[in-house]
Amino acid sequence: MSERVMPGCTDGLMPLGAADALWADLTADSAVPTASGAFTRSPAHARVGYVLLGAHVVATVRAGGGRWSVAEAEVRRAAAELNAVGMDRQDLVRVGPFRGASRQEGGEGSPLRWRRRIAEQLQESGGPERAARRDVGRPSHLAGIDWRRILVERTHAGTQRTWWLPRAVVRLLDAAEHAETQWVHAVGTRRASPATTESASRLRQPSAVDGRQKTSPEQPTTALRPYDAELEGRLYSVLSRQPGTSRQVAGWACAVCRTAPAAVLDHCHEHGYVRAPLCQSCNTQERPDHLYSNDIRVANRYTRLFDTDTDAWLGHWHRCPGCRARTTLPLPHLAAWTAHTACRSLRPTHPAARGRKPCGVLRVSWTGSQNTPRSCLLTVTVDFCPSGEHRVLAQVPYREAVERFRVWLAETAPAVAAAAGPDRLDDLPAQPRPVVADTDGEGLSLF
Repeated sequence: MSERVMPGCTDGLMPLGAADALWADLTADSAVPTASGAFTRSPAHARVGYVLLGAHVVATVRAGGGRWSVAEAEVRRAAAELNAVGMDRQDLVRVGPFRGASRQEGGEGSPLRWRRRIAEQLQESGGPERAARRDVGRPSHLAGIDWRRILVERTHAGTQRTWWLPRAVVRLLDAAEHAETQWVHAVGTRRASPATTESASRLRQPSAVDGRQKTSPEQPTTALRPYDAELEGRLYSVLSRQPGTSRQVAGWACAVCRTAPAAVLDHCHEHGYVRAPLCQSCNTQERPDHLYSNDIRVANRYTRLFDTDTDAWLGHWHRCPGCRARTTLPLPHLAAWTAHTACRSLRPTHPAARGRKPCGVLRVSWTGSQNTPRSCLLTVTVDFCPSGEHRVLAQVPYREAVERFRVWLAETAPAVAAAAGPDRLDDLPAQPRPVVADTDGEGLSLF
């Protein structure tokens, strides 16, 4: 897209209305849909000193005549970052509603907290379709992203509605929330310092030289630090109750994707050990589309977990000392692996437009638990077969599934397998924790 001169711009600054138009023009071909009211419509509030554009914080300044303005170079930079983001509309993450979510004040100037904003707006308006009809012609955005155009609503059992967004957008909004937190913290620290003598407007004043934007003095420069097993061997039940844990987690980069800011402490629900800090996106990536009592749907995302990014995910799961010592996975993960990998050759195929495609959707259930391995049995079935031909594919005893996994692990991820073994059982619980099924799909406690 060719560069165009925006009217009303002086010294590299432009009024908010012109910035709205420029943002919409620059991101017109972006995979992620954007809104034209990114600077002038709620929840954007220029008078707090900044506006979020994607994962980028753009400082606002009071220019001549008392009107609020932004640096054109910063708008272009944020647009370029957003245009570089790819989005798979089929790779979805659930964003609500969730039980127990506290209500927040949603006025202008309040923190992003984008999940709560989406839940509140949809609950108040009666769902995406009614909200879209009510707000026709009115841009709806979070950090400049028009989330209504990509929100997916699903209904479970005819009553429970859930809302989903593409994973790339979830990561963008999580990064925006983190960037806003860092910005506000940096500004608060600087204002509390007696050495600060310049006015806030002077501090926020950007300077563009030869088209290159200098970093604003209030722009946070704290980089996310990589996770280096600092919490290995710690029990989640203890660590989660310690004050300051959430702030410590927010300072790390996600231990899986290593790009997004961490938001949660992922932990093993069988042994209780912390695995690593993860971003919200990666924390949901290992979970199935549906989780019932001792029964999970093996979604297409397992292709990534067990094929594409195998080493990364196996290494992450084995950050739990219990799983690493026993050279296995928690029961739900092992069940998913058995269905997706060990029973792959058993899955029938059907004619398709381009050759053949796997039949239906895999599902795996189990009787008993890992505490009674002799009686624990995994049953792999096919749901939604087009011709209704296939049901049970295989029944695999728990111990056989464990042994198959150990052989596959040694062949697929030898470095992970080499770090595991029965000689590392010191200080582990004598018995793994029993699996407690989560039948409502809210907390997905098995994972």
